Amino acid sequence: MAEFSGFGVAQGELEAESVEVQGDVNVEDGVNVEVEDGVNVIPSSSSAPLEPFIGMVFEEVEDAQAFYKAYARRQGFAIRTNHTRLSKDDKTRCAVDYVCTREGFRRVSRKDTDRIMPEPAETKIGCKAIMGIKKDGEKWIVNKFVVGHNHILLTPRSTSFLRGHRGVSKVQKKLIMTLNESGVPTRKIMSVLSKNSGGDFNVGCIGKDVENYLGSQRRKIFEEGDAQRLYSYFLDRQNKEPGFVFSMQVDNDGCMGSCFWANARSRAAYQYFGDVVTFDATYLTNIYKMPFVPFSRVNHHHQTIIS
Repeated sequence: MAEFSGFGVAQGELEAESVEVQGDVNVEDGVNVEVEDGVNVIPSSSSAPLEPFIGMVFEEVEDAQAFYKAYARRQGFAIRTNHTRLSKDDKTRCAVDYVCTREGFRRVSRKDTDRIMPEPAETKIGCKAIMGIKKDGEKWIVNKFVVGHNHILLTPRSTSFLRGHRGVSKVQKKLIMTLNESGVPTRKIMSVLSKNSGGDFNVGCIGKDVENYLGSQRRKIFEEGDAQRLYSYFLDRQNKEPGFVFSMQVDNDGCMGSCFWANARSRAAYQYFGDVVTFDATYLTNIYKMPFVPFSRVNHHHQTIIS
């Protein structure tokens, strides 16, 4: 029995300005068929089937998902999970339907009638392509399969731009972080990835994916790293030193935007030597892209005091 392994499927949309499409539009009608007595098991041979069929058997639900995703990539579309049914007995998954990302229609409630900007392109146009699986004992069986699409399919090369087929690899993540810490902007990072991969079609991700990854890393730093430790340190100082004050700004992504702090001694010194205060914004850290701005003044002994 052939086994397939793969990754999870996310809802896909086309996010590329220039793509290739296949010559004909496939509008073949399909019919859902329920499995009757007996099932067809994938033969254990080197020539595994390239297209799903009713009665096809998989060891795990992830295998079925990966197989249909690979099939969709070859055909020129992306997939998403549409329905997941749970068993009444133990609430475990007993059936899953995977559909083309252009299945269904946009909700009317999401259409803004007072919108000033043009409406975004319709991505859901009622495509009927589907592969459904249901659990039979310890295995998963294909019980629904509709081939036809009501839209133009992309070429396999252009399919890499669909959201459901994009992703940042581990090697790319390391390179992205290295370039970002060196101050390289996203646009130039994409140029490096494209050159290393032999062209834009082979990168496997787009600039937006790189930005999302960098954003997630910044949020992780705040949640688990230096920013969180800094916040904990400020709270501890404030508990031990009543005159200690601080303020931290967090952006919409949950990342630390800026912070300010002053201890009791510096606040008292400002009352006496605050006639002239200077600050230096030349310190910039590469990792966090944040300037360090120390405040300084001169006391009555002509000594520089740094807050």
